Amino acid sequence: MKRLIAAMAALAMLMPSCTAEEPVVAVVAHDFFAVSDEVIALFTEQTGIEVRILRGGDAGLIVNEAVLTAGNPVADVLFGVDNTLLSRALEADLFVRYESALIPQIPDEFELDPHVTPVDFGDVCLNYDKSAFGDELAAPATLEDLADPRYRGMLVVEDPSISSPGLAFMLATIARFGESGEYTWRDYWADLRANDVAIAPDWGTAYYGMFSGAGDGDRPIVVSYATSPAAEVIGAEPPIPETSTAVIRDGCFRQIEFAGILRGAKHPQNAELFLEFMLSIEFQEDVPGNMFVYPVRTDAELPAWFGDRPSEAPPGLSPEEIEANRDRWLTEWADVVLR
Repeated sequence: MKRLIAAMAALAMLMPSCTAEEPVVAVVAHDFFAVSDEVIALFTEQTGIEVRILRGGDAGLIVNEAVLTAGNPVADVLFGVDNTLLSRALEADLFVRYESALIPQIPDEFELDPHVTPVDFGDVCLNYDKSAFGDELAAPATLEDLADPRYRGMLVVEDPSISSPGLAFMLATIARFGESGEYTWRDYWADLRANDVAIAPDWGTAYYGMFSGAGDGDRPIVVSYATSPAAEVIGAEPPIPETSTAVIRDGCFRQIEFAGILRGAKHPQNAELFLEFMLSIEFQEDVPGNMFVYPVRTDAELPAWFGDRPSEAPPGLSPEEIEANRDRWLTEWADVVLR
């Protein structure tokens, strides 16, 4: 408690000095970053700082762009780097170290590095269109099912070299099948390729463009999130009584999203205030209804329609394993799937 009080006092001391900076904070984020206008207005009301959101594509693209502009960034804060991409960002020295005064409110499992602040988490899982399956063909239940000829031409996944959900799914297959033995993750992807898997450049293209459960696509299985069916119901116009999609729980991967202050930011003190705000209860309780993922603060209330927080993380890989092998794995994936 003493540490929290001291940190909050130190943060308060920043407020007068913010007048030396232009009253703005620029936040670069992936295309699917969303926050209520009312919540952004609350930050501006509390601080006098205008928030400018710069959307730059999928998470992989914004991290790649940030690496290219390291030390001379286009924004003050980057939101959307996750645990699959974090090591790349840290290797490029993208962020300055900053520990929020509200970090004691966050479970230790989400605190992976002091250069970034955890904001939300979700499980990347396979989703399927319930109308495509029934008595004649049951919905797939396991990763192995997706390589079965009965499901040929049904799966769409995102390119893991660009898309963070795509990378998460690739890592889930590595965690499941391993790198050695009679049947490896590379063998699995060779089987998916033989079974006519489709590769989309990003989540939006896959989910809204190629997945039959959410648009006009013809593929009834997609890599998305465990919360996507709930998002479908709440966002439907006109309202629908129940979701037309469902989740395959086998082969999920826990994705944690972070925000960080970019090295060379023009408004670093404003950026600190915005990171503090992203962990405020107001921002945290806004996360489920706009980004359809879970807030990292356990005391943030969830909407009734959203469901409970997942109790345990699915099997995965450590950040150290990802850091040591990610580039090689991506090269091997491309050799198997795109050759």
